[in-house]
Amino acid sequence: MTPTRYTPAAITFHWIVAALILFNLCFGLYTVGLPLSPQKLRFFSFHKWIGITIFVLASARLLWRLFHPAPALPAAMKPWEAMAAHVSHVLLYILFFAAPLTGWLFSSASGFQTVYLGVLPIPDLLQKNKELADVLRALHRWINYSMAAVIVVHAAAALKHHFIDRDDVLVRMLPLSRTP
Repeated sequence: MTPTRYTPAAITFHWIVAALILFNLCFGLYTVGLPLSPQKLRFFSFHKWIGITIFVLASARLLWRLFHPAPALPAAMKPWEAMAAHVSHVLLYILFFAAPLTGWLFSSASGFQTVYLGVLPIPDLLQKNKELADVLRALHRWINYSMAAVIVVHAAAALKHHFIDRDDVLVRMLPLSRTP
């Protein structure tokens, strides 16, 4: 039987990961613009810690999703909309992993090991290499810009479903909401 709404675990994963990603996108943009200082280096550590947390939660979210089917799309949805929804969700999952992975690779190639929460050293995946670090920095930036764009489209589509189509696509992902 196909559920009519997402499970409480799926809803929790969705909103926690969404909040962390939105915060970390903004925080990363802010931190990049700061002059080099001990504060900037601390902020980059926080940014990396949040990225690792996003990676772990996105992994748990994906595992949960593999064993708990999503509610069916509304029958009135046009085929192109259903395809766009599927493609955007797949793209979001790819970007959830690509952003922290490219950040980790960039950090490794820059010669800055990540120590999660200041306690757990995360192994470097690459040796220090300035040219590669420059490429990875640009890749990390563009992956995050792409993720921000897909998030805007995702949110706009949810609002369109709610206010224009008047279906339950948004409501079934909201905490504490009721759907039939």
